[in-house]
Amino acid sequence: MKIAFYGSSLLSSYWNGAATYYRGMLSELARRGYSITFYEPDAFDRQKHRDIEPPEWAEVKVYPATEEAMRAVVAEAAKADVVVKASGVGVFDNELLEGVVAASRPDAIRIFWDVDAPATLAELRESPDHPLRRTLPALDFVLTYGGGPPVIEAYEGFGARRCIPIYNALDPSTHHPVPADERFKADLSFLGNRLPDREARVEQFFLEPAARLPGRSFLIGGNGWETKGMPANVRHIGHVYTRDHNAFNTSPLAVLNIARDSMATTGYSPATRVFEAAGAGACLITDAWVGLELFLKAGEEVLVARDGKDVADHVETLTPERARAIGAAARRRIMAEHTYARRGAEVDTILREAASQRRERSVA
Repeated sequence: MKIAFYGSSLLSSYWNGAATYYRGMLSELARRGYSITFYEPDAFDRQKHRDIEPPEWAEVKVYPATEEAMRAVVAEAAKADVVVKASGVGVFDNELLEGVVAASRPDAIRIFWDVDAPATLAELRESPDHPLRRTLPALDFVLTYGGGPPVIEAYEGFGARRCIPIYNALDPSTHHPVPADERFKADLSFLGNRLPDREARVEQFFLEPAARLPGRSFLIGGNGWETKGMPANVRHIGHVYTRDHNAFNTSPLAVLNIARDSMATTGYSPATRVFEAAGAGACLITDAWVGLELFLKAGEEVLVARDGKDVADHVETLTPERARAIGAAARRRIMAEHTYARRGAEVDTILREAASQRRERSVA
């Protein structure tokens, strides 16, 4: 089957945390025989900060961020058996959604793939005339990056035929243990862009512990932190390309995961970083959120913090030996249960069953 996928960027993780999710999912679907074309706009300087060149397993069409170019790529939806519009493209999101649904063939499988479901659902609650509300009845599926039962119930309450979470996962060929790198040495490291619905939690779970432990070293990577006031023991290194994620994760004593406000409230939303860190065998400290136990066991495979004091306590008492043991246990669990090979099998089953049902209805 041919998949037309309209997303933010496959080639760049610059201001685009979904990049590794797209790569993991779509490369696995390609291995299962799907022909994939990924459409991404030339926006937000992403093309100037590519992590990868177009891969052999997908055709990537980069289009200018203009209405004319957008309409041209929308028209290509008619060639596909499966048409996917992802959330958060960043330019012409509503026009892309309504356009690809209208342009797709009557027998095509239409999907909205939400990589930030809690935030999207908040928009739907606030906007009765939101284009996605109007489009949901025409979609076969809403697939989500996470969210669990609360997101399924909410989306189906808004009229989605079926909402299915396809969680983040690990691609062990890209995220794995590597030797430590002096550039990323620290007691605690955090990687994430500065966003309005994350900043307060970064202050609580990262900057407050740094202030509590002036004798320990802290490292923050990601865009937007240049102007943020930080304790003297925090070092900011800016954007970290995906090629450096493994070393970023293996070099510190521990790595911190901080959920955005909406994802922490909703739960069941493990970030890409959780699986990348576990895949590298890093000792992960995470803020607490409902559903964590589906992915990692607290105290054995991950350390859980309710607030900044908990983070500081974990860092202060953590030994290198225990950090290695927790990281190794996390890697075993994720490798056994949460790889993109498993996620790809889930999506493959969903698509093949839907295609089979279409064929049966056409014959009848």
